Amino acid sequence: MNRDVIGRDAEATRRRLLEAATLEFAAYGIAGSRVDRIAAEARSNKAQIYHYFGSKDGLFDAAFDAMCRETLDAVPIDPYDLPEYAGRLHDSYARRPWVQRLATWYRLERAGSGELLQVVLDSNAAKVRAIEAAQEAGRVPTRFAAAELLGLVLHISGFWTANVPEYDAVATGGTAAHRREVVVAAVAALLA
Repeated sequence: MNRDVIGRDAEATRRRLLEAATLEFAAYGIAGSRVDRIAAEARSNKAQIYHYFGSKDGLFDAAFDAMCRETLDAVPIDPYDLPEYAGRLHDSYARRPWVQRLATWYRLERAGSGELLQVVLDSNAAKVRAIEAAQEAGRVPTRFAAAELLGLVLHISGFWTANVPEYDAVATGGTAAHRREVVVAAVAALLA
């Protein structure tokens, strides 16, 4: 077998492990996830997980990093149109429901660990700088500091995916389009 085929096989295995891990971690968190289930779902074995990622925590970090990068690529910020940016984030979360679940597990199981993911730090810093520039240009209100405004936009965009089932039970009837309209309108009102 030549090196190109081996390299493609290795990359395909790594990708399958990341995909299976993303779904496993979204469903069970870090502590509840099992590497044997991830390996089986990826048509691989536990040894490959440790080979590629070092540990279950390393696999979670890689899956979370990949999810963040995918979101960043798919939904770049537009600091001059934050309502539409929030709408596109909302759309992304609706298409990929595991994103918010994975982020929730990350907050629950990694908060305070001191281990911060560079991709998230860099992304947030770049978004804050973009909003600051839009504020300095007079295109975005300065009522909130750029970092606060980013946080509000991010939370509003994930509003519909972060609710408890009891809230969803009383907020029935909203179509996907309506939910998106609420997100966009809420961010627009925030900026008014």
